[in-house]
Amino acid sequence: MNVSLQNIDKVSAELTVKLEKADYQEKVDKELKSLRQKAQIPGFRKGMVPTSLIKKMYGKSVIAEVVNKALQEAVYNYIKDNKVNMLGEPLPNEEKQQNIDFDTMEEFEFVFDIALAPEFKAEVSAKDKVDYYSIEVSEEMIDNQVKMYTQRTGKYDKVDAYEDNDMLKGLLAQLDEEGNTKEGGIQVGAAVLMPAYMKNDDQKAIFANAKVNDVLVFNPNVAYDGHAAELGSLLKIDKEIAKDVKSDFSFQVEEITRFVPGELTQEVFDQAFGEGVVKTEEEFRAKIKEEIAARFVADSDYKFLIDIRKVMMEKVGKLEFSDALLKRIMLLNNEEKGEEYVAENYDKSIEELTWHLIKEQLVEANEIKVEQEDVLKMARETTKAQFAQYGMLSIPDDVLDNYAQEMLKKKETINNLVSRVVEVKLAAALKAQVTLENKNVSIEEFNKMFE
Repeated sequence: MNVSLQNIDKVSAELTVKLEKADYQEKVDKELKSLRQKAQIPGFRKGMVPTSLIKKMYGKSVIAEVVNKALQEAVYNYIKDNKVNMLGEPLPNEEKQQNIDFDTMEEFEFVFDIALAPEFKAEVSAKDKVDYYSIEVSEEMIDNQVKMYTQRTGKYDKVDAYEDNDMLKGLLAQLDEEGNTKEGGIQVGAAVLMPAYMKNDDQKAIFANAKVNDVLVFNPNVAYDGHAAELGSLLKIDKEIAKDVKSDFSFQVEEITRFVPGELTQEVFDQAFGEGVVKTEEEFRAKIKEEIAARFVADSDYKFLIDIRKVMMEKVGKLEFSDALLKRIMLLNNEEKGEEYVAENYDKSIEELTWHLIKEQLVEANEIKVEQEDVLKMARETTKAQFAQYGMLSIPDDVLDNYAQEMLKKKETINNLVSRVVEVKLAAALKAQVTLENKNVSIEEFNKMFE
C-alpha cells in the first residue's frame, strides 16, 4: 500500500492511495473462508460448499468491502500520523479518479481532493482591550426573589371587599338586550374571576371595591379583548363559540379570596440556604444578591466571548480557503437544499469556520482540557441554575448529583456540556491575558445588546 500527499496550493492537496492485491487478499480469503463455513446452500452440507462457488457468489462484494475498509483506514491513519490539518472530508477527485471495477481489477488507485486549513497564528495579549459587562443586581430583583419565598408560605383568606389581585367567585349569567337574565342563556355557577387580568381598564374598574353579594354587570368580550381562549375558559364553552358571544353578563359575588404572603422566618431562611446559614432579613437579602450575581457571571462571560471573537477576527483578518472544495463539501452535506442554499450561506459558514479555527488554537495554547469531573460539575451547575429559576437556591448535593447523572445519560447533552466547559475555561484564561474594560450595566441594558 502506498499513500502520498501532494500540495496543490496552500489550502488544498491531493491524497493518493494505491492498493495492490497483496494489501487486501489475505483479508478477502479469510472472509470468504468464514462465509464458506456459515453458508447454507441447497445441495451442500453446511461448511462443505465449494470455495469456487462462494467466490462466484460473494467474491466481488467481499473484495469491495475489504478494499473500502482498507482505504478508509489508510486515509484516516495518514492524516492522523502526518497531522494533516484537513477541513471537512476527503472528496474523490473528479478528473483523476478512475472508475473502479472489482470484477476485473486487482490493483486500485484512489485520488482524493483535500481542503487544508490556512496557516495563521491566533494570540492574545494585554494590548487587546475587551469590554467586560458586569450585570448589576437591582433591589427589584432581590425583592422579587424574596416575594417568591414569602408566597410559598402564604395563605388564602376570605375577605368582604375586593382589592386589586383578589379572586372573585360567583354566579355568572348572560343578559338579554334589556338587561334581564337571558332565557336559555349561558350560566356558570362558581365562576372564578380575577379582574386584575382583564385587558380593558374600564371593565376592570367595574369590580373596584366590590363586596360579597354585590351584583355587577360587565362585558366579558370587551374585558378580555375578544381573546377566544380566555372567554372559552370563563364561560365554559368552546373557544370558537365564545369569541362570538358579545352580550353583557351579570356576576353575583359569592366569595372574595385574597392571597396573603407569608412572613420571613428562620424556617424560610433555612429552606433557602441551609440551616443557620443566614439569620436575619438583611443577611437573607445579601445572600440572595450574592446568588443572583454568581448566576450573572455566566452571562457576562458569554458576552465576553462574543466580544473577544470580534477582536480576534479583526486581528487574524480574512483567511484564504479552498472555496471550491469547501462549497463541494457544503453541498454534499446539504444535498436536499441545493446549490442556492450553499451560495446564500457560504460566507456565514466561512465566518463560523474561521472562529472555530481561532478558538481551536486558543484552546490548545491555553492547554484547556476537559475531564469527567468537569462535565459532572457543569451538569450540577446547570441543574442548580434550573432550580434557581424557581427560587430554589439551596438544593441538597445528592439531589443535584441525581439530576446531573440523568443528564449524562444522553450523548447530545454530554456534548453540549463539554462545549460549555471549554467555553468557561477559555473565558477564564483569556480574561487573565487581555485588558478588560469593566463596565457595570443593568439587566435591561445588557439584554438590549442582544436585540
